Amino acid sequence: MEWISRKNILIVGLGLMGGSYARGLKRLGFHVSAIDRDPEAIRWALEHDVIDRGYDHVDETTVRDADAAIFALYPGVFLEWVRDWQHLFKPGLMMTDVTGVKSCVVYDIQAELRDDVEFIAAHPMAGREVYGVQNSDERIFRDANYIVVPTEKNTPEAIEWCRSLGRILGFRHIAELTPEQHDEMIGFVSQLTHVIAVSLMTCSDNTHLVDYTGDSFRDLTRIARINDAMWSELFLMNREPLLRQMDVFLAELGRFRDMLAAGDREGMREKMRLSTQRRALFDKK
Repeated sequence: MEWISRKNILIVGLGLMGGSYARGLKRLGFHVSAIDRDPEAIRWALEHDVIDRGYDHVDETTVRDADAAIFALYPGVFLEWVRDWQHLFKPGLMMTDVTGVKSCVVYDIQAELRDDVEFIAAHPMAGREVYGVQNSDERIFRDANYIVVPTEKNTPEAIEWCRSLGRILGFRHIAELTPEQHDEMIGFVSQLTHVIAVSLMTCSDNTHLVDYTGDSFRDLTRIARINDAMWSELFLMNREPLLRQMDVFLAELGRFRDMLAAGDREGMREKMRLSTQRRALFDKK
C-alpha cells in the first residue's frame, strides 16, 4: 500500500479541516506534524494529542522529513507557501490540499513545483459551521464525498495515492473531476447555497426572528454562520461559475414567483413533486 511508505505526514494549516485530517491520520498510526501561524492552535493540538509535533513557524527539519503533505490554507496563502518553501521538500514528496476552488490554484501550483514533487488536488466535501482545530473531528468524513481533481500533469500513482487517502479516512464516495468541472459543480452545490443562506439572514433586520422561527429556517441558514475572509476569497476566485449558478437560481425563483402571482397551483405542485423526487436521491441509506 502506497501509504505505508509515507509515514511522516505534514499538515500545513491546522484549522477545522487540517485538524480533522490530523486526528484521522494519527489514529491510523501515522506520525503527524503540523505548521500553523497560530501558536494557540499548535499548543491546543499538542495538549489534546491531535498531532505529534507542531510549530507556529516553518520548521525546516519537519518540512524536510515529510513524506507527504496536506495543505489546508487559503488559496492565495497556499501558493505563496509553496513558492517560499518548496526548496525544503523531500524528492518524491506527494502533496494534496483541501482548497474549495481549483482552476485558479491547481495549475499555478503545479507550474511552480519542482519536477521531483507532485501535487494532486482534492476536495473533501465535509465541514461544519464552526472553525478551528478545537472543533476538528475526523468523523465528519464518514459518509461524506471526496473529490480528486487531477490534471494531465498527474501520474496514475499520484491519483491512486490521493484516492487511497480518501478511502483510509472513511469517505463514502470518491469521485474525479477536472478543475473546471469541479469549480462549476462547487459553484452550485456549495457556494450558491452559502449565498442563499447569507441572503436569507440579511434580507430582514428583525433581530427577534429567533423567537418565532422553526426548524426549517434554522436548517436553511445553518451555514450562514460564515467565515467571511475565507468565503469571500473563494467566491471571487470562482466568480464566473458562481455568477452563472446565481443567474440560474434567480431565473428559477422568478418562474416560481410568476406561478404564485398567476395563481398557478398545478405549476407549483409540479415543481414541488420534482423537488421531492430529486431530493430523495440525497437521503442517506
